[in-house]
Amino acid sequence: MKIVALSDLHGFLPDHIPACDLLLLAGDLCPIENHAHDFQAEWLDTAFRRWLQRLPARQVIGIAGNHDLIFEQAPELLPAGLPWHYLQDSGTTWQDIKIWGTPWQPWFFDWAFNGTPERLQAIWSRIPDDTDLLIVHGPPRGYGDGVPSRHGIRSTGCPHLLERIIDVAPRLVVFGHIHEGRGQWTVGRSTLANVTILNEEYEPVHAPWSFEW
Repeated sequence: MKIVALSDLHGFLPDHIPACDLLLLAGDLCPIENHAHDFQAEWLDTAFRRWLQRLPARQVIGIAGNHDLIFEQAPELLPAGLPWHYLQDSGTTWQDIKIWGTPWQPWFFDWAFNGTPERLQAIWSRIPDDTDLLIVHGPPRGYGDGVPSRHGIRSTGCPHLLERIIDVAPRLVVFGHIHEGRGQWTVGRSTLANVTILNEEYEPVHAPWSFEW
């Protein structure tokens, strides 16, 4: 089975997605230039809907990110009938793969799905022990979470998320959020991947990431 994953679209909707069985979207879908709920609702119902309809995937499963304010603050405005399976601290099983999706990350400006360490620890505890595939927006501590700072590279990921990943040991964990952190790692039996398609200048420079299940 071929899985393709991408994160941090910020309104960029790539036309050249590889044909796949399962396409994963790890948040920050909406355009960066306008966070208004009505704008995001219109964009999701038009450009995003048309893009989902033409994707060469048998199934599309995704989450929101910190820029997708409508999902947290005005879910009643979300367009109905989008051709994907949206997860928000929830799970689904597809082709015998148990999948869990959650959009949270450590506090980041004043956008969506921010959590304190205590709240995040409680959120991660809800990830089922038998999860095979985990979709999160923010990275675990130490993996694809480095951003430049005055004193070098600062790690921004959540240590409690890393602890839960180690405990659950899903086969695959995909995330984004940190555009500088694109890459793939192995932790125990888990493959971890920051699948952002953008660089730190918000330019779409990375191809969709692929995984053979």
